[in-house]
Amino acid sequence: MLSNDDNETLCRVGKGTPMGELFRRFWLPALLTSELPVPDSGPRRLRLLGEDLVAFRDSQGRVGIIAAHCPHKLAPLYFGRNEEGGLRCIYHGWKFDVTGQCVEIPNLPASFNVAALKQKAAITGYPTREAGGFVWVYMGPRDREPQMPGFEWTAVPPEQNHVARWLQRTNWAQGMEGEIDSSHISFLHREFDPVSWGNKALVKVTAPIPPGTRDAAPVMTIRETPYGLVYGARRNNDSGDYLWRVTQWFVPMYSMIPNGEYPRSGRAWVPVDDHNVMVFNYTYRADRPFTTEEWSYLEAGPSFPPPKEPVAVELDDGYVIDTWVPLARKSNDYQLDRERQKKVNFSGISTVTDQDRALQENMPSGFGLGPGRIVDRSREMLVPSDAPVITARRILIKMAKDLQKGIEPSQPHDGKLYAPLSMSALAPQAEFDDFLAAWPAGRARVEAGDGTS
Repeated sequence: MLSNDDNETLCRVGKGTPMGELFRRFWLPALLTSELPVPDSGPRRLRLLGEDLVAFRDSQGRVGIIAAHCPHKLAPLYFGRNEEGGLRCIYHGWKFDVTGQCVEIPNLPASFNVAALKQKAAITGYPTREAGGFVWVYMGPRDREPQMPGFEWTAVPPEQNHVARWLQRTNWAQGMEGEIDSSHISFLHREFDPVSWGNKALVKVTAPIPPGTRDAAPVMTIRETPYGLVYGARRNNDSGDYLWRVTQWFVPMYSMIPNGEYPRSGRAWVPVDDHNVMVFNYTYRADRPFTTEEWSYLEAGPSFPPPKEPVAVELDDGYVIDTWVPLARKSNDYQLDRERQKKVNFSGISTVTDQDRALQENMPSGFGLGPGRIVDRSREMLVPSDAPVITARRILIKMAKDLQKGIEPSQPHDGKLYAPLSMSALAPQAEFDDFLAAWPAGRARVEAGDGTS
C-alpha cells in the first residue's frame, strides 16, 4: 500500500508537481510520425502532462509541438491553416512557427509596433525529434535537454517496427504497473485453447507461457539497475526445466515484454493528465523486415495493439484530443463473452490489452472522476509477487522527491542505459544469477546492456 501523500506524488503529473517535473526531464513519445504525413498537413490535438498542445509539420518538414491556443483571443489553433512555415489562427490571422514564435500579426495597422507585440505573443513551443516511428517531445528546462533513449527499436527501419498508440482512461501508473506484474499472466491472460488466440507461431508478440507451465506462483528475483529495475520470474515446467521470464522496467515508464527472440515488443505509458494515459506500443524485428503476413497479423490487433478506431475524444474538462480508442471499452463491457470465459480463456475477453484495461479502468478511485482514474492505493493488500511494482513506485517517488531538492536524475543523459533486452527461456538453473550466467553475455545484456541479442 501507499500513503495518500505518496500516491499523490506518484500520480499527479501537472506542471510544478514532483512527478510532472520528473517526467519533463525525459524525451517522451508524443504521437506517431505517420500522423503528420507531409509538410503543411493538418495539425493534431494533444494533451501531455496536463498541457494542451497541437502538433504540426511545417513547410520544411519540421515538427512543431506548441501551445493549443492563440494568445490573442484564445482561439484553438487546431482549426488553423498550416501554411508557409507556420500555423495561422483563422480567427484573426496570427501565425506561429514550430518554436511557438509569433511571426505574423496581420490585423494591425502599419503604425503599430508589431515587432514588439510579436515577441510578447510567443507561445510555448517544445523541442521535437523523430525516431522509431514516433514524434518525441522534450518539455523540460532548455539547459538540461537530455539524450534520446537508446532503445534498439528506435534505430530499425520503419518496415521492421510496427507502432501504435491508444487512449486508456486511467492514471498513467495503473497501466504501467500492470506490465511489471508477472503473476497476473497465469490468470488474466490464460488461454484454454491457444489456437483460438491467433497464430502465435507467426508473431509471438506476447511471449506466451509455453505448454507445461502450470505454475501460477512465480518466484521473483529483483535487481535495481541504473535504468530502473530488472526481475526474473521463475516458474516450474513439466519438462523439468524452469521457465524464466526476465522483465525490464526503464524509468520513468517504459516496459519491455519478456521474449527470447524477435519480434520484441513493449510500451511507453505517457501521461495525458492525472486521469488519462496514452499507450505507445512498439513491436519490432532487428533481424529482418516483417513479412506482409506478419504485418497484417499485427494490424489485426489480436494482442498489442488492440482493435481500435481513430476518434476525437473529449476529455473530462472539455478539451478534445486526436487519438485512437479501443473498440472494446467500458460501454460494451470490453466485449466480455461469458461462453468464451467458460470454454476459451480465463477472462472471456478476446484481446490481451483489453483484458488489462477492463480491470484497470474499473478499479475504485478515492479521488473523484469515478472508477479507474486514480486508484486509492492505501486500500491495497500487496503480496510478495507485487515486489516489482513496489520497487518501481519507490524508485519513482524517490527520484521525484530528489528532484524537488535539486538532485537531477542521471538517466535522461545516458541514452545507452536503454539498450538492454528482455529474455524468456526454459532452463535448468534455479537461481537468477546462474540463469543469466548460463546465457552468452546474459548479465551484460539484461542488466547493463549493449543492445545485442
